[in-house]
Amino acid sequence: MLPDRDAAQEAAEALGERFRLDEEPQLVRDALAGEDDAEDAQWLLVLRDEHARLDPGELDAFAGEWDGWREEP
Repeated sequence: MLPDRDAAQEAAEALGERFRLDEEPQLVRDALAGEDDAEDAQWLLVLRDEHARLDPGELDAFAGEWDGWREEP
């Protein structure tokens, strides 16, 4: 979860390079409850790791570098 679209786009590129992903993360806008303004949105980088190859701690650290955080479904 990232605070703005620019950070999310840059982080998506960096994520793919750092972790050598098979597919690019999907960018998804997550509007805050009750807010219609585009400024009041967070951005998610949706990443599938079906084979559990990525270390959750490394992903947490990466998200923190972008002022974001990691969530699991």
